[in-house]
Amino acid sequence: MSIIYDALLSLHAEMFLDHSIREYRLRQIYEGIDRALENGDQETFYSLTSEMMTIRQQEKSPIVNDRHKPA
Repeated sequence: MSIIYDALLSLHAEMFLDHSIREYRLRQIYEGIDRALENGDQETFYSLTSEMMTIRQQEKSPIVNDRHKPA
C-alpha cells in the first residue's frame, strides 16, 4: 500500500473512533439528564446540559488538534 493510502486510512479510523467516543458520551449525558430530571437534581441537569451543548458546538466548529495543525 502507498504511504498516502495508509495515512488516509489511519485518519479515517481516527475520525471514526472520535465520532464513536463522542456519541457514546452523548448517550451517557442523555441518560444522566433523564435521571437528573426524575430526581429533581437541578445542579446535575444544568451541568450535563452545559456539557452536551459544548460537545454539540464543537461538532459545528472545525476541529484542529496539535497532530494535524499545519506547521
